[in-house]
Amino acid sequence: MIHSTAIVSDTAIIADDVEIGAYSVIGDGVEIDSGTRIDSHVVVNGPTKIGKDNHFYQFTSIGDDPQDKKYADEPTRLTIGDRNTIREFCTISRGTTQDAGDTIIGDDNWIMAYVHIAHDCVLGNQTILANNATLAGHVHVGDWVIFAGFSGAHQFCRIGAHAFLGMYAGVNKDVPAYTLVSGQPAVARGINSEGLKRRGFTAEQLRNIKNAYRITFRSGKKKAEAIEEIAELAKTQPELQPFLDSLLTSERGILR
Repeated sequence: MIHSTAIVSDTAIIADDVEIGAYSVIGDGVEIDSGTRIDSHVVVNGPTKIGKDNHFYQFTSIGDDPQDKKYADEPTRLTIGDRNTIREFCTISRGTTQDAGDTIIGDDNWIMAYVHIAHDCVLGNQTILANNATLAGHVHVGDWVIFAGFSGAHQFCRIGAHAFLGMYAGVNKDVPAYTLVSGQPAVARGINSEGLKRRGFTAEQLRNIKNAYRITFRSGKKKAEAIEEIAELAKTQPELQPFLDSLLTSERGILR
């Protein structure tokens, strides 16, 4: 159902069962798949593609121009997957031509009020971004990551799968998979043990991950030496592969 006060572009492609609330605006080049609910006073600009069964709460701004002074009105994109919850006053920008031109949100993410996801970010699946969390441009976030309230990531940072950023933590380097960071300035504190337990990791897997963390952060080894040792362990401990991949793909350096 589309409310009588909503404004929907003639070029927008809207599935028959999509709900669009009062005074919402759906712009040119927007596609919204079935089961998605747009509450009142939401603005969605395109090109933006939204998947199935998402819920956008009131006063969210979705797919507007990137907040980048280099942006020159190029036709960049925002792509949002399925079953995401996006709460009040969130802002999610389209990409820029300085990157792939596409901001990407995966599936089953819980994005709380006042969160900002900047241009060219790539957000995985099953993440939680608590109130006022902020992602600067080009940030990549793995699956199952949690950003606590008011935490944030500097542009171009990579946050590995299952990582946890504590309240007010601001990171300016890459955070390996499984790692818990907190403080001001943020530093690595250990692994996200509680989160991993909740997701079914065994005691043996937790011990192996803790050992990989110790090798990287506590042994005094150089990064290359730690990578070599963990790569050997990962041959028989596959749960270490995400952690190893974080080390191998880091471009900004590892937050310590």
